[in-house]
Amino acid sequence: MARMKVLINGGGIAGGALAFWLSKIGHEVTVLEWFPTLRTTGLQLDLRGHGIEVMKRMGLEKDFRTRMAPEQGLQIVNHAGKRRALFPANKSGKGLQSFTTDYEIMRGDLCRLLYDHSKDRTKYVFGTSVESFEQNDDGVEVKLTDGKKDRFDLLVGADGQNSRTRRMMLGSDSEGLYPLRGIYVAYFTMDKPIKEGEGYLATAYAATGRRAIMTRRHSPDKIQVYLTCKSDSERLKNAPRGDVKEEKEAMAEIFKDAGWEAEELVQDMKESEDFYLEHMGLVKLDSWSRGRVALVGDAAYCPTANTGMGTTSAIVGAYVLAGEIGRHCKNSAGELDNNKDGIMAALKAYDETFRPFMEQVQKDIGDGKGIAGDMMPTTPFGIGVMNFVAGVAAFFRLNIIAQAFLKEGVKWDLPEYEEILRKNWGCRGGLFLS
Repeated sequence: MARMKVLINGGGIAGGALAFWLSKIGHEVTVLEWFPTLRTTGLQLDLRGHGIEVMKRMGLEKDFRTRMAPEQGLQIVNHAGKRRALFPANKSGKGLQSFTTDYEIMRGDLCRLLYDHSKDRTKYVFGTSVESFEQNDDGVEVKLTDGKKDRFDLLVGADGQNSRTRRMMLGSDSEGLYPLRGIYVAYFTMDKPIKEGEGYLATAYAATGRRAIMTRRHSPDKIQVYLTCKSDSERLKNAPRGDVKEEKEAMAEIFKDAGWEAEELVQDMKESEDFYLEHMGLVKLDSWSRGRVALVGDAAYCPTANTGMGTTSAIVGAYVLAGEIGRHCKNSAGELDNNKDGIMAALKAYDETFRPFMEQVQKDIGDGKGIAGDMMPTTPFGIGVMNFVAGVAAFFRLNIIAQAFLKEGVKWDLPEYEEILRKNWGCRGGLFLS
């Protein structure tokens, strides 16, 4: 047996999910995370469709449900805070999920879940990442930002939308990344004790000038805040990425007269310690690998928040990549093998198998349409019409958000991978056998 030595650059959801599967079948897996500890910041995520099934195949549903966010649904309000529509979570287990799914979770809790179920058989290294790499016939020679060097059979970039692994693989800073025209989302949390009878509803409000605010409660003491805009602001456009002070000031200018609770939220944004600004973008590549270097999750196929499918795409993509490795990287006796031909065959099959899924998820997203794009109204009349339509849909229990905007209804068959789905794994003489 020759176990494959795999380096995953990125310890988030895609990286953690891939580490779970590859370490389960017995490969030697190292995960790098540039943050000094497991990075558990971030707001609320969900799983949909095939992502739910993969999570169940991982055997994590019970633990997932113990960590779920308690959101009950989405309400849409007007400038006076009056409810215009209510879309409850779909708890039936049938049909498309609503905006609020039956599988809501905070990003940090999902990262911890994947880490907890892979750390005993995976090496996690914090505070470093890949600085450079060179490929040859024998593997990938990697240099880390802490100065250490090592050789791996496979390097996988799971380092997000602005992936440095992707840039190094392609030799380009911009290839494959398509920013959506002027669409920005600011995320942060703020202290706000729950009021009697308030409940755990997400609340969405549309303001003039293609601005929108959403709040979501995940605890009795705090809420999440999302400020979304489509803006030509030069200040926002030119704010250096990561210059939090300048990004906050630019967003404050845009939302200063947005109405509803904007004034209070903007003030809390300025004082927030977990503020993050995203210039929404799409990642589309002709191939998700080059030689022994591959990409997974947002680094390979970020679908944007417009689709509601980012987390699901990462979870399912990691499952397919691991499944194809399990299927192809073995010898005639069924033992693990790290030969180059098997790795190349696995990466080719990963692309061919999962691309039809991602093509459906990403369809029409690059044109800027969707919840955070040209569908955002800009006038009071447009907002009134949108709220009226939403109210009618809610009254007749029509799931217009899932049907019109989100991309959950992908027509694609989730593969069965016997090699990674065996239930009774044990370690015998270095071999992982069923």
